[in-house]
Amino acid sequence: MSLIEKIGSLDSGLETPLYHQLRKAIRQAIENNVLRAEDPLPPERDLAEQLAVSRITVRKALDGLVADGLLTRRQGAGTFVARRVEKSFSMLSSFTEDMAARGRTSHSKWLSRSEGAVTPDESLMLGLSPGTRVYRFNRVRYADEEPMALEQSTISGFCLASADAVGESLYEALDAAGCRPTRALQRLRAVLFSETQAALLGIQPGSPGLFIERRAFLDDGRAVETTQSYYRGDAYDFVAELNG
Repeated sequence: MSLIEKIGSLDSGLETPLYHQLRKAIRQAIENNVLRAEDPLPPERDLAEQLAVSRITVRKALDGLVADGLLTRRQGAGTFVARRVEKSFSMLSSFTEDMAARGRTSHSKWLSRSEGAVTPDESLMLGLSPGTRVYRFNRVRYADEEPMALEQSTISGFCLASADAVGESLYEALDAAGCRPTRALQRLRAVLFSETQAALLGIQPGSPGLFIERRAFLDDGRAVETTQSYYRGDAYDFVAELNG
């Protein structure tokens, strides 16, 4: 079935601009699973010919859907329906584990990793005495080749032998040290990305995102981790299961 058969034709007799009609039609096809993640769209020239509209009309519609996070452009490959990641709040899992569960490969771009004395704010979050050693990790997290999140973690010093103990997965390193957390408190709020953050994620400044602050604990109540993560709002959905 062609894309035109999936989304229907446009009506030049309506007051609604044609690019709005096309944008709405493709959005509805995605939301109704008529178009699925990773489905390719025809080249803009072909789409314009099939719909009997200008390439400018097609470009404006697709630009809007890319900005909404519903489509993604890949240099040399074309335009595709975007893959969004769903993260469940009901499970305490790492970014690496979340991506593996969805058949995607995670990797990181390290911005910094260091060892030092706990700051006053970290001391409050982790329940540590002044002067206690902590490890800090700051990185960009990727799913396949797509930057998805910025992550800044502070780990209690008793959990790791050194900052170099952490490879691709922080939780794998904590598990190996016998310090994988078993429960966590998380807070979430909406944010807009700054110019610096947006540049690291390859998105436009002011794009919407989700900020999550996590404190994670061992069974005995000791705090292991405090992490601040900034997730792209166009690529990540957070899901919580509620029981009455």
